[in-house]
Amino acid sequence: MTRVTAATFLFVALAGGLGSLLRYALGGWIARSTGGVFPWETLTINVLGSLAIGSLAALVDRGQLLSPTTRMALMAGLLGGFTTFSSFALETFRLAQDAQWMRAGLYILATNTIGLVAVWAGYRILEAY
Repeated sequence: MTRVTAATFLFVALAGGLGSLLRYALGGWIARSTGGVFPWETLTINVLGSLAIGSLAALVDRGQLLSPTTRMALMAGLLGGFTTFSSFALETFRLAQDAQWMRAGLYILATNTIGLVAVWAGYRILEAY
């Protein structure tokens, strides 16, 4: 386990802010370009984030280029600010890569079902106020 330092927290926070700004800028551009009739911005950002985290995971797995601090700044910070879907996709990939098919399927089902129910519940709870 890598020791987390104050510098790591700072780099993750800065990279997370950059990821959020990238998401905001790219999402706005895509929404304006497509007219907003389908959530293309979210789909595009989720796909790009998943491609990026998969590429970074391959570098990490091969032991190349990335220090633990850089890995955390890029994966948790930049991509976490850009899209958390990439983390979900990588975690599901890791389960499948380890032939844990039942857990992968359960994770997909639980994440989507519970996430949708949580959105519905949060909306219903506060719509009356």
